[in-house]
Amino acid sequence: MFDIYLARLHELTVLVYAFSVLLYFFDFIHHNRKANRIAFWLLAFVWILQTVFLFLYMVKTGRFPVLTIMEGLYFYAWVLVTLSLAINRLLKMDFIVFFTNILGFIVMAIHTFAPLQYESHVMGEQLISELLLIHITMAILSYGAFSMSFVFSLLYLVQYDLLKRKKWGTRLVRIADLSRLEQFSYLHAVIGVPMLLLSLILGMQWAFIKVPDMPWYDMKVIGSFLLLTAYSIYLYLRIAKSMGGKSLALWNIASFLIVLINFFLFGKLSSFHFWYS
Repeated sequence: MFDIYLARLHELTVLVYAFSVLLYFFDFIHHNRKANRIAFWLLAFVWILQTVFLFLYMVKTGRFPVLTIMEGLYFYAWVLVTLSLAINRLLKMDFIVFFTNILGFIVMAIHTFAPLQYESHVMGEQLISELLLIHITMAILSYGAFSMSFVFSLLYLVQYDLLKRKKWGTRLVRIADLSRLEQFSYLHAVIGVPMLLLSLILGMQWAFIKVPDMPWYDMKVIGSFLLLTAYSIYLYLRIAKSMGGKSLALWNIASFLIVLINFFLFGKLSSFHFWYS
């Protein structure tokens, strides 16, 4: 029973860590100090849980936990979180903090959902199933964010056309102004990109465990990374190139077409994404 509760706490740690990474990403590209503070305290909570787990494991085994691969991974994740907290607090280097946490999340997820560390085969299989559930849930939530981003971009084009043709009326008034539509579209893309990235990280781990001979040229895999690339380019154009207006809205709409293709078509062509079939 204790092992079950411990596994649940590990899963909670991964979820809190994921939310912290999402907020760090938002701060990284949007320079939001409030998001940074919340992400820091969530990461501090993760560090406390990790430290407690390390202490309990040392008490149980009577040694420092670095003698096996699983122990080494967990200690490595703890070191990365510790360094991330120190860098965030002392050096204020957001770029380093975000990518350190991406690496730390990958290591933490590998450790948490690796079935080899659990004596019970049933518990190991249950955790793998829950890993798959988290992967799918995060992927669908990212699709939801991209869908909202698409809607705002589409409304932007409608409003842009009405203004260009000087079609004044209630329809024009009921649609928000162009700057707000563009901002809302951008913010939903900011939410969707890191969520899709974390989903892909968890999905790849599930595939390594359950489908070791998985073909990496699988259409669903290619489509997912193509989708991540398209929206990453959208953010790059918006932030680094200061692109906006109609051109950026069109890019966003084109990227959403990849969402539809990936969800409805590539899922059918995939050799192992059976839940979309």
